[in-house]
Amino acid sequence: MATNKDKLAKGVKFLAGSLPLMFIGPSVIYNAFMNQHTNWHYLVLGIGITICITSVYFAFKGIKTMTDAMFDGDK
Repeated sequence: MATNKDKLAKGVKFLAGSLPLMFIGPSVIYNAFMNQHTNWHYLVLGIGITICITSVYFAFKGIKTMTDAMFDGDK
């Protein structure tokens, strides 16, 4: 039950990529709600929601990749 280090590093990269998005997404959503008087409100809100969904996707993909690397998920 050896650990695949390349796959583990790839999973860590996915998690490292999702970490900044976890902070940027809610900040963009907050900015959209604070500027509801502008015409760009819905566009900025959509971008913030997309960033949050992307962050969750990368986090799950990173965790799955890391568990596959540790527990020999190639079978």
